[in-house]
Amino acid sequence: MPKVFSEDERKFIDKRLREEAAYCLTNFGVKRTTVDELVKRVQIPKGTFYLFYDSKEELLFRALLDLHEQIEKELVKRIDDLTDIRNVELVTDALLDLFKLADQSGLLRMMTTGELDLIYRKLPNEVFQAHLADDFDAVEAIFILLEVPLEKIDGYAAAFRGLFVTMLYKREVGEAHAFEALRLCIRGLVIQMFE
Repeated sequence: MPKVFSEDERKFIDKRLREEAAYCLTNFGVKRTTVDELVKRVQIPKGTFYLFYDSKEELLFRALLDLHEQIEKELVKRIDDLTDIRNVELVTDALLDLFKLADQSGLLRMMTTGELDLIYRKLPNEVFQAHLADDFDAVEAIFILLEVPLEKIDGYAAAFRGLFVTMLYKREVGEAHAFEALRLCIRGLVIQMFE
């Protein structure tokens, strides 16, 4: 009979699983992160893992979402704290910081090595679709804060995703000037958003 955990125990175990998943993902990658390694780090029986997650990929995806949410919250906070939300330079710098945070997180490395695909293809489609809907909500919240008409959201969201993808090619762009070039592109989008 499976052990019954209190709500506090469930929260603690889930928090620890997600912390260790993030650590393992960053340091070992998807293939070398195993359920055995995760349960050893969290000090729980293997059967307990499956009370929380159906697969290692589901947990790793949750850890990625935590990182994604953390970066989004930071961006929303930065924009909300701006003294002048129509100041192109301030908004550009806030958005550039989002790209830098994503770069530092290791997310880009996982994209270039195909590790994200290893996670995505094992996820139920509804889990992935829910993430896309949440992602759109975050972009919408930023547009509302910046007082940008929402009818522009699809094109600009796609443009920012496109810039994110170009970060995968920093070496080809020229690593020494990659963020300078990215800032120029972001600034151009911000100017157009405010027109």
